[in-house]
Amino acid sequence: MMTATQLSQQCPELTHDYVVTDRVYDAFRTCSGDINALHVDDGFAHDRGFSGRVMYGNILNAFLSHFAGMLLPTDRVMIHAQDISFHAPFYLGDTLQLQVRCETVSEAVGVVIYKFKFTRDDDGKRRLIARGHIQIGILA
Repeated sequence: MMTATQLSQQCPELTHDYVVTDRVYDAFRTCSGDINALHVDDGFAHDRGFSGRVMYGNILNAFLSHFAGMLLPTDRVMIHAQDISFHAPFYLGDTLQLQVRCETVSEAVGVVIYKFKFTRDDDGKRRLIARGHIQIGILA
């Protein structure tokens, strides 16, 4: 069994790219049932100053679930908590870079807290899309 300290040592930081594809968008729209015009109508979004349909912010939570369940070096983990704040919209076709860095380890309760941010390339500069924390619990 991996300990919280071992997890933090084996994965002190990580960078991974996610692409917001039609498949990702369609799956989230279907799952959530959210057909708010900002997310489904290009014209509506353009009229409000956006360059296209604004993707669902909670797609990022799905990407965080992928990080915890598939990118960490053990499958014996569970998300206990997460917080996220959104800073800029993102769009269909965007490549978002997830960067995580271990911030806190509590061996007593078997927890690792990662600080994360999602960014995208805007003309050679990294633009902040969202940031927050994700608390990972180690399963027995």
